[in-house]
Amino acid sequence: MSSTQRLPVAVIGAGPVGLAAATQLATRGLDFVVLEAGDEIAASIREWAHVRLFTPWQINTDPAARDLLEQAGWTAPDSERLPTGGELIDSYLSPLAAHPAIASHVRLGVTVTVIARQGFDKVRTVGRDTSPFLIRLSDGGELLASAIIDASGTWCTPNPLGGNGIPAHKETEAVAAGRVFNGMPDVLGRLRAQFAGESVAVVGAGHSATGTLLALADLAEAEPGTSLHWVLRAPNPSRAYGGGDADALAARGAIGTRIKALVDAGKITVHTSFLVQEITDRSLVSADGRKIDAAVLVNSTGTRPDHGPTTELRLDLDPILGSTRALAPLIDPNHHSCGTVPPHGVDELTHPETGFYIVGAKSYGRAPTFLLATGYEQARSVVAALAGDWKAARDVQLELPETGV
Repeated sequence: MSSTQRLPVAVIGAGPVGLAAATQLATRGLDFVVLEAGDEIAASIREWAHVRLFTPWQINTDPAARDLLEQAGWTAPDSERLPTGGELIDSYLSPLAAHPAIASHVRLGVTVTVIARQGFDKVRTVGRDTSPFLIRLSDGGELLASAIIDASGTWCTPNPLGGNGIPAHKETEAVAAGRVFNGMPDVLGRLRAQFAGESVAVVGAGHSATGTLLALADLAEAEPGTSLHWVLRAPNPSRAYGGGDADALAARGAIGTRIKALVDAGKITVHTSFLVQEITDRSLVSADGRKIDAAVLVNSTGTRPDHGPTTELRLDLDPILGSTRALAPLIDPNHHSCGTVPPHGVDELTHPETGFYIVGAKSYGRAPTFLLATGYEQARSVVAALAGDWKAARDVQLELPETGV
């Protein structure tokens, strides 16, 4: 038995996919530790707890986790109902994290700052694969692990507003001044006062952008003076409208349908081919000189992975997406939507660094096409491989709902 076999598997992130990986490890009798940067499990989801998902409960829960919870008396929510982010935490993730098979393995409030191989820098090879991983934590502590499953996600590293993939001029100042809100801000709830009566620009073409615009349209009905601008890098918004009635997920299709109706009614002003070059005190300025009056900005341009802590590991990252090279062509958003991603597992997620895997949203790099069901199957496949059950690891089965796009 090598020294690594006596060490736990480290799971980074206590969100849905991280806890699914923990469930798989517990079910297979493997020792593990879950490291969560937030002060509570699923801390990133708590930031968008007000948002209702367009996928039903049956897609948002992991089968192995459901089995574990049901054995302890848990009753699953209505499988066809659409939960909010808060309900996902309170009705599913919190009970899962509190389960006796998992609870004692979870550490909250610790951020992973650096990962390396004990006794090895990136260059040294001989003996590398049998050396444990060394994980340095924000509290000053360190721990050793036999393998690492990184399910930390990308929520905390948003893309910049700048149209070239880099921050716009004076973007840093706008963020510091509190004018920029990332992702899906709670415009109808705790952040209402910051948006009511203001000129608001939402930058982005995904579901975060369109969902926020729908909420802002409700706000504008109740709060006179609230004006809405939708800023797109694309030449038209047709792809953002989605598949409508052709979408296998009715709620997802309805988002685009409702947005199109609001645009057609003149309640949202659309600015296409707009590459944000500069942010002034009262406006966005495009690379071609156009200006949008906007005091408040919503950055819904997506997120990107942070590979900073793993610079001493040997990762084979696609130069475009930042996923593994093997996974990149399967998830490329230039060719795939959420529902056309083919089944994939440990083979597509393997890096040259033996025992290190990235699962969940972070595994997709910059591709925005991730669904929780994909992450759950990734976690199952990876843990099966770590347990030496390669037949199960490679028996990847995934059925995703088509977008209709």
